[in-house]
Amino acid sequence: MTIRTRFAPSPTGYLHIGGVRTALFNWLLTKRMGGQFVLRIDDTDADRNRPDALNPILEGFQWLGIQWDEGPQVGGPHTPYFQSGRLEVYQNAAFSLLEKGLAYPDYMTREELDADRQLADQQKRAYIHRGPLRDHSKEENRLRYQEKSAPIRLRIPENKTLLVDDLICGPCKQDSNLVGDPLILRADGRALYNFASVVDDISFGITHIIRAREHLSNTYAQTVIFEALGASMPKFAHIPVVNEPKSKKKLSKRDMAKFVTTEVRAKLKSVGFTDDQINNRDDLNPATVSYYRELGYLPEALVNYLARLGWSLDDKTEFIPIPELISHFSLERVNDSPASFDPDKLFWLAGEYMKILPKDKKIAGCLPFLEKANLLHDPADSQTLDLIESIISAAGERIKIFSDIIPLATPFLKPIIERDPQAVDKFLKPPGTANLIKSFSEKIETASPFDAMTLDQYLHDFCKATDLKPGKLVQPIRVALTGTSVGFGLFDTFAILGRDESLERLGQAVLISG
Repeated sequence: MTIRTRFAPSPTGYLHIGGVRTALFNWLLTKRMGGQFVLRIDDTDADRNRPDALNPILEGFQWLGIQWDEGPQVGGPHTPYFQSGRLEVYQNAAFSLLEKGLAYPDYMTREELDADRQLADQQKRAYIHRGPLRDHSKEENRLRYQEKSAPIRLRIPENKTLLVDDLICGPCKQDSNLVGDPLILRADGRALYNFASVVDDISFGITHIIRAREHLSNTYAQTVIFEALGASMPKFAHIPVVNEPKSKKKLSKRDMAKFVTTEVRAKLKSVGFTDDQINNRDDLNPATVSYYRELGYLPEALVNYLARLGWSLDDKTEFIPIPELISHFSLERVNDSPASFDPDKLFWLAGEYMKILPKDKKIAGCLPFLEKANLLHDPADSQTLDLIESIISAAGERIKIFSDIIPLATPFLKPIIERDPQAVDKFLKPPGTANLIKSFSEKIETASPFDAMTLDQYLHDFCKATDLKPGKLVQPIRVALTGTSVGFGLFDTFAILGRDESLERLGQAVLISG
């Protein structure tokens, strides 16, 4: 048997971290088993669909490298399947169940349904809907429907144990008397999610349905639909949900605003987003894939991290490149408990991937962020590219995500240096600082060569001669050269700026200090 899996997002919001983890588990298992991975857009709920959400979903998968294997082709790459284009398939399937007496029309009004629910609440019992026509003959129900269309409900058999032999949860059982008869087709001919999903899974030959644990409650009714349509049952695997950081609460699409903290907002603004954009775009949120793309995370790092979110290779390995993930992934090692999303661990892992990224790719990845920050204008000339390469080399492991280049490169690419007022007060204003900087500046005027190693020796010789600890001079000079008290090696900074620019900035700092 060739394994076939699917992921079926609804275009009601952006690509959510929990959803991507589910898609990834499907994709990894399928790749390991040599099968096909299908992407289907479940857009039957026209009232909730958001046209602006579709492209970020597709672009997110493409950025991550999670490529689906088939779909209608439009001039090239596979497009996903769309449920909105398959309404006739669902209608025919629903009508076939009506013909067999396995489904029935329900003419109860919303007011009558609400009254039944209220009565159940008053009597403190579960509301299990059974329509008035469920036990009428299939001939009578068919004639009624032909005369007047109505919502169609699936007829859940009574006094039966519904069994889901789940690959992660184990055997799961539900008394059919506790499952209401679900709607499968609206009066206007639109299919309901649970029904359309099963019809598609049958049509596409899906063998394994791997999805979030929250869908397990839907699965009992879906098993009835599979049986009613005469289809073999796929294998189910319901994976635990992803929880919020340091919490036992689910990371939910409906509660995302709180993740846009002051720190998150500052990160987004540092790469060029305005407050209005942050306020009006749902995808600029740590619970979405787009957020990590916009900040310059390597997609391989995010894939690696999400794969480890509820699955493990062993009890210690965190860094697992995608080929190894594919060759080792199995549902047997999926944890049965929820995993908490840890942005700090993701950031660490991003840094590990950046360490091994070839320099040419690191430069190429940093350029768009420098352009967006108005530090570069496309295309950069060869001299500017050499400068950026020098900055990236000097920065070393300080660049963990591509947007880290912005504060590191700003002092070298901005024509007018802007000094942090707090750093100026702390390091340039203390008495005697101006004279120290002036004296050191005079010492290095004739340094030859003007490189990191030579200047390092000059500073230590100067400190020894003046009985000064090097740390007392390093930070004032750093603020003088870059305007900030943090950055990569001071002597690399000198070398990148060059003699003339370095001496000019030290002279400016002397005036500020005085």
